[in-house]
Amino acid sequence: MTKLELMKVKDAAKELPDHFAMDWQTIASAPFDRDLEVAVFDAGETHAVVFPCRRVLRGWVSAETAAPVAIHPTHWREWQASNSALFVVLGPGIAQSGDL
Repeated sequence: MTKLELMKVKDAAKELPDHFAMDWQTIASAPFDRDLEVAVFDAGETHAVVFPCRRVLRGWVSAETAAPVAIHPTHWREWQASNSALFVVLGPGIAQSGDL
């Protein structure tokens, strides 16, 4: 991911509605092999990952590419495309094309 793409994701996340309080579960209860929205709690703030992830035996992978992701999430909930900054702000064409 390029620096410009990362900046787009960060800027898009600023415009998300406040949905962090809805339905978050502790990571220990995360199911395997299902599309999940995961989040990390860092410096007193919750940060949601903007793409669906799947829990696998070796950790976490991108649900779209099956590539490992280097995260240590603290919370999860069911993935809904409307939860993602990519779908909400940038539009489904960009997110579905795999440009980011």
